[in-house]
Amino acid sequence: MTQIAIVCGSFHKKEIKRMLAYAENQAAIENMKVVEIVWVPGAMEVPLALSRLISRNDINGAACLGIIEKGSTQHGLAMGQAVIKSVIELQLKHNKPIGLGIIGPGAEEEHIEPRLEPHARAAVSAISSML
Repeated sequence: MTQIAIVCGSFHKKEIKRMLAYAENQAAIENMKVVEIVWVPGAMEVPLALSRLISRNDINGAACLGIIEKGSTQHGLAMGQAVIKSVIELQLKHNKPIGLGIIGPGAEEEHIEPRLEPHARAAVSAISSML
């Protein structure tokens, strides 16, 4: 059975717990086992957690779940771009799939709720499609 890990940003913990439930359900549907869940403070910490997880021999792939809201400055956009670039680089370095389930950057409150389930499920499905 394919074993995966999930990294969760805790800044929006209530919403991410819901995303995690959708992701775990999708993993079960696709015959994957979630063997590790790691909570990090926010998007900045996601790449390091992913790197540590996908370097393990028992982990076949990983997903990350989070929300980067639109703020009054460009901080969220810059953070989102840096995280996405790092995720791509980690996939290439470790030759393991990482599903991106981060809503945003630039998410406004009304964008978040309708994206929780599809982003979480797609992040897990991306792993199975690349194995």
